[in-house]
Amino acid sequence: MLAKLTSKNQLTLPKAVVADFEGIDYFDVTSDKGRVILTPVRLSRPDAVRAKLVELGISESDVNEAVAWARRS
Repeated sequence: MLAKLTSKNQLTLPKAVVADFEGIDYFDVTSDKGRVILTPVRLSRPDAVRAKLVELGISESDVNEAVAWARRS
């Protein structure tokens, strides 16, 4: 099967390949010795939220303070 690389560096995976990964929206992409390796990744909502909090530099104490502030109002 062939997949064409577009001018925007996008690939469309063949239907026969995607059918093996039902429900998967994300793949970890690596390369090894001239090969592209796609590994399916299942992100759970809590993991995505935690990752975003880390990205934004928001700590557990920041969240606790925000909840306490909101409860006072």
